[in-house]
Amino acid sequence: MELPIIRNILDNDQYKLTMQQALFLCNYSAVPVEYKFECRTPNIDFTYCYPLICENIRALKDVIKTVTELAYLKTLPYFTDTYLTFLKDYQFDPNLVHIDLLDNGGLDLRIKGDWFHTILFEVPILSIISECYGRQFNYQGDIERLAIENAVADLSHGLPDGFHYAEFGTRRRLSRFVQEQVIGYSQKFLPNHFVGTSNMMWAMLFGVKAIGTMAHEWLMAHQQLGYRLADSQKAAFDNWVKVYRGRLGIALADVINTTSFIKDFDDPYFLKLFDGVREDSEPDPIAFGHKIANMYFYNKIDPKTKTVVFSNGLDIPKAVKIYEQMKNIIGSSYGIGTKLTNNTPHALNIVIKMVKCNGQPVAKLSNEPAKCMCEDQGYINYLKSVFKVN
Repeated sequence: MELPIIRNILDNDQYKLTMQQALFLCNYSAVPVEYKFECRTPNIDFTYCYPLICENIRALKDVIKTVTELAYLKTLPYFTDTYLTFLKDYQFDPNLVHIDLLDNGGLDLRIKGDWFHTILFEVPILSIISECYGRQFNYQGDIERLAIENAVADLSHGLPDGFHYAEFGTRRRLSRFVQEQVIGYSQKFLPNHFVGTSNMMWAMLFGVKAIGTMAHEWLMAHQQLGYRLADSQKAAFDNWVKVYRGRLGIALADVINTTSFIKDFDDPYFLKLFDGVREDSEPDPIAFGHKIANMYFYNKIDPKTKTVVFSNGLDIPKAVKIYEQMKNIIGSSYGIGTKLTNNTPHALNIVIKMVKCNGQPVAKLSNEPAKCMCEDQGYINYLKSVFKVN
């Protein structure tokens, strides 16, 4: 095998480490969980790249932490010495990953174990699958060149003053090289627009801001951590505040749907302490922005002092269109992933989501039904009834 795709513990999205610290400090490290892989792109055959995927997953056991990486984490004010002491001894255990090739060429991949030791697998494994699949089309680097050219073309059209974007493309990147080139271009030529990356390794190496707070699994897990289901979102936000005390204050708004989020978030404690919200599944992002602005307005908070992070399948033109509608209403920023790091015909829509916590099902209902992922229809029906979702 060539050099492993994942060679650095920080080649991961920041929100995986911030959630790992939060679950650790909230004493949820030993909670058993299960994650499941899903390829939303139809008719994808992984047969050709399956051996390379397995080889790279096994190679995760050799990923080590250097003094440089740990020193970098110490410079970030939201990571505690207690957590970093435990992270220093963390090692990927590929035995927690169960993968098989299905007869139709699909992948049956699950991650099972305690929450602390499984949480960091998601993004590296998705990166491995995406890059291994893409390599079969990358004759003499032509697909990598296409991905970079397409990303640069989007970024070169001229961005409006006040428009800010971050690179969110680790999990579906065509390759490390493409991601590196896109971040380098953004930093060099668009410093007034580019605010950082979700990838901690590139944030460290390029000296840009690492961006990310929580993912869906943080709220999903709280459905089975001993709280009343109806209170699970509020419990997740409350535990986040207990750990971060106002830092990393972007709340995820679409685990159930926007209506239920606003109902649970509409509390001066959350409204004032969190800096804003992130949407990741709203079919009409402009309408979502207005709903969030109205939530703040009705609570006598100036929406322009808060931020909505839009991150649902964006490219630069879509993001600019949303910005032009939102700029006089509420602060906004844009997380752009696949269209920056894998803007090719071979990009995959792949996810790994938590499906069980404490031996019980969990679910993300989402604003977009196609993004719902749960193996227990009875639990989905119960969740909908509790949160009054149609």
